[in-house]
Amino acid sequence: MISFWARENTALKLSAAIAGLFALGGVGWGLWINSLVILFDGAYSLVSLVLTLLSVYAARVVRKPANQRFPFGRGAIEPLVITVKGLTITLICLLSMASAVHALLTGGRLVEPGLAMAFAGISVLACALVWGYLRWAQRHVGSGLVTAERRQWLMDTVLSLAVLLGFGLAAALERTQWGDYAAYADPAMVLLVAGYFIAVPMKMTSGAVRELVLAAPPAELQARVAEALAKADVPAGQARSTKMGPYLLLEIRLPADRMPEITRLRIRLYRLLSGLSVRPVVIIHPEARGPRWHDAEPLPTRRGAVFPDRAAGRLISPP
Repeated sequence: MISFWARENTALKLSAAIAGLFALGGVGWGLWINSLVILFDGAYSLVSLVLTLLSVYAARVVRKPANQRFPFGRGAIEPLVITVKGLTITLICLLSMASAVHALLTGGRLVEPGLAMAFAGISVLACALVWGYLRWAQRHVGSGLVTAERRQWLMDTVLSLAVLLGFGLAAALERTQWGDYAAYADPAMVLLVAGYFIAVPMKMTSGAVRELVLAAPPAELQARVAEALAKADVPAGQARSTKMGPYLLLEIRLPADRMPEITRLRIRLYRLLSGLSVRPVVIIHPEARGPRWHDAEPLPTRRGAVFPDRAAGRLISPP
């Protein structure tokens, strides 16, 4: 039973179903009480639903084996989907900020605080539960798609909490001599929340783009690779690596006198890298003439990782 709920597809489908409910509820409730921030919450959930369905499709495609058309598999689809998600969420935040600025300049929006707080309270509880579940599932599957979903729901949780607190302050403000300013609470919350959280999808997009352009893997992965190479007696200058979706690609060029030990070395590296959250793929070549990689760029740096040559063949599954 636990294994079922920890599956990538199960987590993504559950996220999509709940996002659909929030999309309908948020848009309908926001239009009913004329709340810009709740309408933003609903629109965000609607886009999240579409993007989650895209993630479900991507998760299924990524698992397909390599073939002649895709000799290195389809691992690049994962960062591609995350890039689309990040750019779309960034666009929503920018459009919402523009709408909020327009509302502030035109006198604000009158909203019934009680109805808004009721929706926000339900939203906080539900979003926190989904975020907690995805956090638990991500620990079991180590999926970049589930991680992206978890970040989306964290954004939604904090957004709903900010709405709850904001309308609580607006309700208190209406009972004071500054009650006329309560109309500015709704667009002000959109401006503050969207402005703050725009950094999350931008960071998400940046990491995914780094994978698409075959940059060096994150620092923690580089450290694990360097440790494994040292234990396997492989100089860092003879190896280079990059992360591509669910795979860590490690390419090594060995001197001709070490080629007889290629199978034993590959098995040892797979064992040394077996505890990673990504699947290692080790490709070993005989060393060619010319400058070695470390003469241009050592492994531990965050620049210059290169995808293995097509001549290396298909992705090699761990033994």
